[in-house]
Amino acid sequence: MKRAIPVFVLTVAGLVPVWRYHPSTGAVETARPAATPSTAPSTASSAAPSAPSASKVVPGTAVSTTKGVFQVEVTFRGDRIASVRMLQAPHHPQTRWAVPELIAETLKAQSAHIDTVSGATITSQGYRASLQAALDAKGS
Repeated sequence: MKRAIPVFVLTVAGLVPVWRYHPSTGAVETARPAATPSTAPSTASSAAPSAPSASKVVPGTAVSTTKGVFQVEVTFRGDRIASVRMLQAPHHPQTRWAVPELIAETLKAQSAHIDTVSGATITSQGYRASLQAALDAKGS
C-alpha cells in the first residue's frame, strides 16, 4: 500500500499534460497575397490594361468522404491559380495539418496533379477532387 499511493499520484501527474494537450490549429485557408503600399500602384497599373489578369473565383464541388465534406474555392489571375481557400473541411487533425501542404503544392504545380500527403490520404483525395472540379468549371 505504501507504493500504491505514490505510483497513483505520479501516474496522474504524468497524464495531466496529456489530457490538457490540444494540437495547434493551423490555418486551413491560405492568405491571399496582400499588396503593400509601395507595390500597389505598380500592380494596379500593370493589371489594368490587360484583361486576362483579372481575378476569377471558382468554387469546387462539395466532395463527401469518410472524414467529412471537402470543398475548395480557387482564385485565378488570368490562367494561373492565385490562391486556394477551403470552404468546407472536416474538423480532423489530419485535415488541419495536411491542407496547408496541399494548397502549397497546388500553387507550385498550378494543377490538381499533386502528391498525396502521407497520413492524410482521404483528406488529399477529397481536396484533389474538389480542386479538379473547380479547375474544370473554370475551363468552361
